[in-house]
Amino acid sequence: MAATGKLEKMLILAFASSEAAERGGVFEAKDSFEALINPETYTLEYKVKTAEGQGPGTSGAQSKFAYILPQELTFDFLFDNTGLIDDKPKTDGIFDDVNRFRDLLTKYRGDSHEPYHLKLVWGNLVFKGRAIEVGITYKLFNPDGQPIRAIVRVKFQGSIEEKKRISLEDSHSPDLTHRRTVKPGDTLPFLCFEVYGDPRHYLYVAAFNGFDDFRALEVGSPVLFPPLPKAVARS
Repeated sequence: MAATGKLEKMLILAFASSEAAERGGVFEAKDSFEALINPETYTLEYKVKTAEGQGPGTSGAQSKFAYILPQELTFDFLFDNTGLIDDKPKTDGIFDDVNRFRDLLTKYRGDSHEPYHLKLVWGNLVFKGRAIEVGITYKLFNPDGQPIRAIVRVKFQGSIEEKKRISLEDSHSPDLTHRRTVKPGDTLPFLCFEVYGDPRHYLYVAAFNGFDDFRALEVGSPVLFPPLPKAVARS
């Protein structure tokens, strides 16, 4: 995304399903939240799970990959009615505003039987997932005890729409671009069979790569296998 110099507020969009969150925008969202002020920092965590275990009588063990854990994103959101931000002190506290925010993140929805799926949008960040932790710290109060400032720390756990996940995990998926390096004995029909499960798409791949002769593959050269248009995939 190109920098425009225009102030953009951190935006949270809420959707009823992961499919809607994957493709939806502001107009498709069931609800939304715009940050009062943008956070100074946020933390993204990436974790890989390794299999534990060590054989008896051994001095160590090789760490073995098990699976990739979902990303986690942590933000601090400010709620403030002191007038420090907009120079307009309000008599009302921020208790109701914080509760509405918490409901957006965590409330059980009877129609979908789960809380909303969320999409966070800010600058280059587009994060889809769920709120898994919400911690509220009330910091300032009116004389009557109403809170007028709060910091809400939210941890989100990333998620990916099921069809997209299967496509990404499938090394033979026709919905993704694949790259292969030509080995001795490889032919374009054979490589098409490996990628698409069908050797007949070799002319489409040859045209995509700009090959004058699909038979003249050079060992060690890369070949790109693009997603197949529906018309080509059905042919």
